[in-house]
Amino acid sequence: MIAQYPPMGWNSWDCYGAAVTEETVRQNANYMAKHLKDYGWEYVVVDIQWYQPTALNHAYEPFSTVDMDEYGRLLPAVNRFPSAANGQGFKPLADYVHSLGLKFGIHIMRGMPRMAAHRRLPIKDSTAFCHEVANPNSICEWNPDMYGLRCELPGAKAYYESIFKLYAEWGVDYIKCDDIAREYPRCEKEIEVISAACRASGRDMVLSLSPGPAPIERAEHLKKWANMWRITDDFWDGWKQLKAMFERAEKWCIHAGPGHWPDADMLPLGALRQCDNPDDWTRFTPAEQRTMMTLWCIMRSPLMIGAEMTKNDDFTLSLLTNADVLAMEKESFCAHPVFNTGDACAWLAPRRDGQGAYVALFNLSDRKQTVAFPQELLEIEASSATELWSKKPCKPNRLSARLAPHDAAVYLVK
Repeated sequence: MIAQYPPMGWNSWDCYGAAVTEETVRQNANYMAKHLKDYGWEYVVVDIQWYQPTALNHAYEPFSTVDMDEYGRLLPAVNRFPSAANGQGFKPLADYVHSLGLKFGIHIMRGMPRMAAHRRLPIKDSTAFCHEVANPNSICEWNPDMYGLRCELPGAKAYYESIFKLYAEWGVDYIKCDDIAREYPRCEKEIEVISAACRASGRDMVLSLSPGPAPIERAEHLKKWANMWRITDDFWDGWKQLKAMFERAEKWCIHAGPGHWPDADMLPLGALRQCDNPDDWTRFTPAEQRTMMTLWCIMRSPLMIGAEMTKNDDFTLSLLTNADVLAMEKESFCAHPVFNTGDACAWLAPRRDGQGAYVALFNLSDRKQTVAFPQELLEIEASSATELWSKKPCKPNRLSARLAPHDAAVYLVK
């Protein structure tokens, strides 16, 4: 099964925007292989506009020239990804990532390059041409690189099949498809055509849909056609956004399961915005970072690191290598909130092996306070409990914590 568990990896957007280079991808892949692979981290994902030679930061250059082949399929910009020269695409970089025991992913926008339609390029293995299937009335509001496709036409299906076959030849393991998850109903058919092309490519690839918020009323459709989908717009390092995630997590948690995962977006930890300010660091406090990691793990969101990992400090690395906390991603199920007062919150997630449960306590207020779990709601006969961040044992019949503002505690109760 593809994505039996929530995917875990690194994505270049938070730290490099549209301007990531091959050198940066390789250095982060090396770091992951050395420091994080043993803890389940495996995907290395190149985010948006890898085909744009002049990308500089998190901003987009409207109507810029993009690199593509004679069939209108985007290619890595060789000045940024030198190993892509001579038509090799991302295969050499993917091969390198695979040699480290990791997996390789890329970002794509739905549709085809405007340039492909304007040049009336042919579609590979089809009698159709790009301009015939492009829909100039379907354009992303925040990035004008692409036209959406007229997915009722066979040529649109052929175009998507052609790009996914190319990605399979490159050795891509993960596709983040953008400008689509929140675009119901106009993109519902396009999701289905993209998903079918991905599955027909001959290679297992995780299909991730962005940005959010995806509509909760289309949850069953998303579960059928995608492996993960965003439940929020881009998530950054501010407490207001993090606190709001508790409401989103409550709505979506019942839809998490093998092969399909609601995605709370990337983890803005450590060194961020490196192309804009190389000295920038996450604005989350240590307490807020614990809260984020605890919520993402207990709700079983995919985990994508947003930092320049080679700059990780000891604290950031400790968050990413706490095996007991990360275990919730694989060993729990049916996670759900028990209460949320607005100032405090508690979640419960049974273990899949029947040997106990995870209990998370959150202080959502701006003051220090004690948060306690209602013992009568634990529903298991517990003989031991351990708080997983501090590694300290505690009495299972007294699950309470004195928490700093915006902090969290999480227990394994057996």
